Amino acid sequence: MVNFSLDGKIALITGASRGIGEAISKGLAEHGAHCILVSRKIEPLEAVAEQIRAAGGKADPIASNMGYVEQIEALFKQVKDRFGRLDILINNAVANPYFGEMIGADERAWDKTNAVNLKGPFFMIQNAAKLMSETGGGAIVNTASISGLSPGVFQGMYSITKAGLIMMTKAYAKELAGRNIRVNALLPGLTKTKFAEVLIETEDIYAEAVKTIPLHRHADPSEMVGAVLYLVSDASSYTTGTYIICDGGAMI
Repeated sequence: MVNFSLDGKIALITGASRGIGEAISKGLAEHGAHCILVSRKIEPLEAVAEQIRAAGGKADPIASNMGYVEQIEALFKQVKDRFGRLDILINNAVANPYFGEMIGADERAWDKTNAVNLKGPFFMIQNAAKLMSETGGGAIVNTASISGLSPGVFQGMYSITKAGLIMMTKAYAKELAGRNIRVNALLPGLTKTKFAEVLIETEDIYAEAVKTIPLHRHADPSEMVGAVLYLVSDASSYTTGTYIICDGGAMI
């Protein structure tokens, strides 16, 4: 029988206060994981944690900024001190401060995009791998994007970081396999998040966007949960270094 149970597992989800991160957190908690919810601000995390607890799950919020290595290291010290282990890591935090042609981008936008989308996941995995190695292994999922395969219009810098995250997934998967740590990625297409809300709510832009999607609609964040559940559970015990595309067929 395929086993999707996460009973007894400790899971850390970044960007957990809304959108895909919130949906993943609720989905993992529903399947038995004790979720550590991470984002820059504690108040929205508390709200998500309360919803999880009200539904019978377990959740603890911790505020941390993924763009700063010292905050990542402090986060993992808290995790080790409070929980003693980590079984699942979801790198979902994202930054996309610039929308436009790359020729007009400035250094500040470049640095912020890379800090959160690449530097953050790199050092999150580094710290997670050290802790997971002490307790027998674990599973890591990076939220990338189909823009990492084909650059989005006016999303060049963002697309570059997501392509880098896909390669980071493969590199870490190869390096950490001997430690029984699996590393995979989720590649969402157009999904109803704060990042995409302007596109979805602008009628003419949205009409053009859905023409490229065979299912002719955008995704709800909850539609990403099944793929992640597979990747972090024993159901995918022989799966590492790859990605699952959830895009309504846009990359066909």
